[in-house]
Formats: sequence, structure tokens, C-alpha cells
Amino acid sequence: MINTDFSINSSKGGYDDNFQYILTCIRSNAQIAVDAALPLDTVKPYLNGSFVAMLITHTHGDHIAFIDEYLEAYPKLLIIIHEQSAGRISAVNVHSTYDGEQILIGELNIHVLHTPGHFPDSSCYALENIVFTGDTLFVGRTGRTVGQGSHTGQLYHSVYEKLLTLPQDSVIYPGHDYGQSPTISIRKNIEISPLLQATNEQDFIERMASYEASRKLSL
Repeated sequence: MINTDFSINSSKGGYDDNFQYILTCIRSNAQIAVDAALPLDTVKPYLNGSFVAMLITHTHGDHIAFIDEYLEAYPKLLIIIHEQSAGRISAVNVHSTYDGEQILIGELNIHVLHTPGHFPDSSCYALENIVFTGDTLFVGRTGRTVGQGSHTGQLYHSVYEKLLTLPQDSVIYPGHDYGQSPTISIRKNIEISPLLQATNEQDFIERMASYEASRKLSL
């Protein structure tokens, strides 16, 4: 947990060591979930304020697996999701986001970054010195681009132009526990990850191909 004008509680589980976060505005007591990857009962101990919104990082099944549980318990919950996939969520309150949008919840100003590549509707959410990166950026590597709707070139631009250009002491909170630590600064992540050291788009594409080949060999 960190404590400034907000706090973050993280839980791990779901289908593949997913992280789910509860973000609390200290001043207003407004609470926000990041994704619906874990059952409501898992994160409910942290819901001790006014639970008002959920940020969706992308609509892969493991990240929205339990959204119906949340909506049943909190039918007025505001679902914040990229405009491309807003129609996929059946909720009373859905807010369609766009790249560069600023969203005020409680007294927290959240900056929306549309980051396609891993999936077309991928979005990251930046707040002061932190950023929730979903499956776009993990500790030690980027997201993968082997699934339907993924695109390595798009991921390069999302990561290198929107995330790695954030202040270097910004801390990422990824969608899965895949790295050597749950969180990491952007500066340190670049230092430890060859996928974050590409000189250009083609170099990144080649590094990703090499990474995927190494995964296959290790199976």
C-alpha cells in the first residue's frame, strides 16, 4: 500500500496470477477497482469507502471474468472502458473513454492512455506517479502479441511512445504477477528488460520474435 492522496490495495488470483487493485481517494473516500479479475469476496475487505467505479484495462476474459458479481452487488457502479468495447458491457452506467481523456473520480485525476497492441481496446490509467498497465506492460517485459487482435507494431508505439515517455520514476502496476516483483519503476524496468531497449520498431519486432521463440523452446 502507498499513502499520499490515495492508497492502493492489491490482490492476486484469478485465472493466471492476475492482479486486481482497489484505489482509494483519501480525501473523498471514493473507491475504484481496476478490472474484475478476482471474485468480489476477495477484494471486499478493502471496500470500506464509497465504491463508485471500475477501470477496465482491456476485455480479455480473465480481466472481466467476475464483472457480473460486482454489478449485481453494486448496480450503479460506473464502468470505465475504452469506447471500442463499451457495448460489450451490460451495465447501467458505462463511460466510454478515449486516448488522452482526463477522468475525475473523487479528487483523483486519472489520465487515460489508449495502448493497443496486446489487444485493440487496451487502456492504461495514469495517476500522479503510478500507472495501471493491464497486459500492455509487465515487470520485465511487454505484453504478448500472439493472440487474435494483437499487433506487435501497435504495441511498440503504445509502449515506447506512451508509457516509456512517462516520468522515469513512475511505478507500473501490471495486470499479472509475471515478474521479479509486483511493481517496478519505468527506469528500472527498462534496465532489466531487453524488450524495453529496442532502438526502433523493427528492432522491437525482432526482439519480440526472439522472445516468443525462446518461450516455445522452453515448453
